[in-house]
Amino acid sequence: MRRDRLSIVIISLAVAYALTLLPLPSMLEMLRPYWVALVLIYWCLETQGIVSLGLAFLLGLLLDLLTGSLLGLHALSLVIMVYLVSRFRARLRFFPPWQQALSVLALLINDRIILIWIISLRGEPMPHLDFWLPPIIGTLLWPWLFLLLDRYRGVMRHRGGS
Repeated sequence: MRRDRLSIVIISLAVAYALTLLPLPSMLEMLRPYWVALVLIYWCLETQGIVSLGLAFLLGLLLDLLTGSLLGLHALSLVIMVYLVSRFRARLRFFPPWQQALSVLALLINDRIILIWIISLRGEPMPHLDFWLPPIIGTLLWPWLFLLLDRYRGVMRHRGGS
């Protein structure tokens, strides 16, 4: 049973990585949500013990390598995100959808604040206002992504017989 759940998590994360690496026109690139974080938030909320801080760190390092970003950047942000979701999991799971989406917005904005902190430590110029669009897009997509992953998990559970 646990192996079946783990395979569902791996497949959905692979799709999130594919969506992250999918080339987009430059005008749409600034609208790309943080797919890996959204999928990790879902699995952290819906399964207990599968998504750990270590897994978040490894997934973040993989994302850093695949996107060519500063090594450890996504690792740090995903570890903090998974920690916060795990810490408040009991409350977040029972929020109505609109309130859960606002919580996801807070998590995604927290991620952007971490990115700004790292950008400032590196001495790079501050990003433009479009830097804040991905958390908004992710928040708008959250209810639909939640329903899609919930349905996928239900189909896979019935197919596996558990």
